[in-house]
Amino acid sequence: MPRSPASPPDEPLLRASATELVTLLRERKVGAAELLEVVLGRADAITAEVNPFAVRLDDTARAAAAESDRRIAAGTARSLEGLPISAKDSQWLAGVPTTSGSAARAGFVPDRTVGALQRVLDAGAVVFAKTTTTEFCYFATSTAPGFGVTANPHDLTRTAGGSSSGAAAHVAAWAGPLALGGDGGGSIRIPAAFCGLVGHKPTFGLVSHEPSGPGWKSLVAVGPIARTVEDAELLMSVLAAPDPFDRHSVGLLPESGAPLRIAVSPDLGYAPVDDAVRVAFDNAVAALTAAGVDVVAAAPQVTSSIATWATIATAEARWSEAVEFEQYPELLSEQVRDYLAFGEAISAVSYVNAQFARERLHAVYAEFFAATGATALFTPTVGTTAFDGSLHYPARIGGVPVDEIWRDWAPLLCDANLTGLPATTVPIGADRAGLPIGGQLMGPRLSDRRLLRAAAVLTAALGSAARTEPARAI
Repeated sequence: MPRSPASPPDEPLLRASATELVTLLRERKVGAAELLEVVLGRADAITAEVNPFAVRLDDTARAAAAESDRRIAAGTARSLEGLPISAKDSQWLAGVPTTSGSAARAGFVPDRTVGALQRVLDAGAVVFAKTTTTEFCYFATSTAPGFGVTANPHDLTRTAGGSSSGAAAHVAAWAGPLALGGDGGGSIRIPAAFCGLVGHKPTFGLVSHEPSGPGWKSLVAVGPIARTVEDAELLMSVLAAPDPFDRHSVGLLPESGAPLRIAVSPDLGYAPVDDAVRVAFDNAVAALTAAGVDVVAAAPQVTSSIATWATIATAEARWSEAVEFEQYPELLSEQVRDYLAFGEAISAVSYVNAQFARERLHAVYAEFFAATGATALFTPTVGTTAFDGSLHYPARIGGVPVDEIWRDWAPLLCDANLTGLPATTVPIGADRAGLPIGGQLMGPRLSDRRLLRAAAVLTAALGSAARTEPARAI
């Protein structure tokens, strides 16, 4: 039986974690240029089947790797020196096309670099590619007119999730250890969950998102997609810093080291969840309890926030893409035109009331964490596993029909975007077909370090159940 692109390759450098690679590079057990060529070779090998890359940056990456080798030899290595990493196509990189998967942006080349990516470059990482997204990053599957289909390495017929589609797909396919994603409504956590990876949406404002396009200024957070929690922490150690050019920028609270307390809910009382996801979630809760973690069944008193999120997200999308929508509609996909038309129908009163609703939602979560003393709220990430890649959304979840693309197929995710709270997804198991299942940990504002510690404890408690390769070759 042929090997799946998500099965570990034979090359040890591809199987190594980012944290291990940083040590190998620093100790000169491998050169940055050598490591890059191994990653580029793997990228070549998976591109035809998986299609995770929007733009390859081989030449500039080779120059950067050569500079990293010089710095390492001179003893002036920076914290990520020589480590291969990708950026999401929507993230500005000076001099490199940034189309966000749309023909309407085909000619856009930014002259500045977004702060998050600049910190990665300044830390010595080697950016070797920009990764595929859905059109304008508005959708949570993995097809875009400008890029085509990005496949899930665990099953090439399934969606990789979105909008950070290529970011998760190439990491899951072992073509580089780390990727920068962006999350305005689950766009890190959905693809990470569907591809069996760790994805961290930071506290809003913790990671610089400027300069960037005009859309979703109060929703999007930039964060890591990785194979291990330790690797996500490594990248966050570089990303999390105040930025005077980002008016939302904040600093990080220190880790207290206090014992963990995890509140758990399989569905927050309203979300549809497939049986396989419920079983994996229950097993994860049992593993936490067996590991001695203080686990309490509790959930905030909330209902689905999808309508509030969609009101804000689509209204802002309509006006951030006003030029494209009004002057070049023929360059937009039908899906995007419908999305922007939905936003156009949002009244000013509805938009303002949605902003009021998000403030109330934040208060509910703040009161919940204060009252329970919980480090994190643990739920499934998505109520289903990766579905057919030709679909925009699954037909049913937990036996409940899914009626509208922006209404109810991933309702456990939007609260973190509306409130700006940090949220981490980790693998917690697989269904009978070997498709990964993710669990989400959501924490209080600026508690990212403690939240990632909780994620590390969870993955350690699960052991092999938190694997990131498929249960069988495809």
